[in-house]
Amino acid sequence: MKKALISGITGQDGSYLAEYLLELGYEVHGIVRRQSVAENQSSRIMNINDQVSNHYGDLMDEHSLYRIMREVEPDEIYNLAAMSHVRVSFDVPSFTIKTNSLGVLNILEAYREVAPGAKFYQASSSEMFGNSVDEDGCQRLTTIMSPVSPYGCSKVMGYNLVKHYRNAYKLHSCNGILFNHESPRRGTNFVTHKVVKTAVEIKKGLKDKLELGNMDSSRDWGHSFDYVRAMHLLLNHDEAKDWIVSTGETRTVRELCEYVFTALDMNYQDYVVQNQKYMRAEELKYLRGDSTEIREKLGWKPKYTFETMMDEMIETWMQRLS
Repeated sequence: MKKALISGITGQDGSYLAEYLLELGYEVHGIVRRQSVAENQSSRIMNINDQVSNHYGDLMDEHSLYRIMREVEPDEIYNLAAMSHVRVSFDVPSFTIKTNSLGVLNILEAYREVAPGAKFYQASSSEMFGNSVDEDGCQRLTTIMSPVSPYGCSKVMGYNLVKHYRNAYKLHSCNGILFNHESPRRGTNFVTHKVVKTAVEIKKGLKDKLELGNMDSSRDWGHSFDYVRAMHLLLNHDEAKDWIVSTGETRTVRELCEYVFTALDMNYQDYVVQNQKYMRAEELKYLRGDSTEIREKLGWKPKYTFETMMDEMIETWMQRLS
């Protein structure tokens, strides 16, 4: 039985990944930061809590990482923990840089010293590209990285550290550059979930408007469940390398609103207003990933479409607020 260690196991991706690995017969361990109200933190993994072993630790506490590595002796390590909200990274840039850069260094060092025979996955981000786009309208591994947020900057350093450790110490360490991915488990302060939740609340008479930032930002949105399958696939490829994971399709926030409100028999223009406080100091205008390599070499393809993903999120909130 293979053993997997997941940092950020209580997050959206961590919870889907833990479920997927359990289905494959893995022994699953998670790294969890202690919070005063544990129920709020562990809600995404309540259904599998008795099947996983969680360990208290933190990316900024390297001693806890060494201890956990020694206790678990993992075959695979998935580093999904991060300060993950791009807009909030402008408010807490120092915390973002420390967690997403120095935190990656800390877990890489623990990996190198304690479990160098394991395979290591780093959750990298399309935000690393910033507003760099190739002539054909896509971003790929050769696209220049020019991030436009503290979050994107921090992810670039983590990405390069993983490449450095792979080359310098011959470790099986990989980056998955994942484009935006959503699900009913997404935090409600992320735009897709915010739009869905508020639209359902408006439909049920609980709210009368939805405040958003830039309506013309374009994103490549996929489903978290599809993307954790990609994580496992790419990590278990014979060659340790970096991969793009994306749908290859892009939509604006405006198109997102139009789809969700129309599905609820409403016109988004009657309810959506722009609020400057949700605008970024430097906007990222457009993301669209070229995932040709992982599709052709590893046979990965999404099971969800944008429409089925949004329908699932709408149905979830209709049930929650019924």
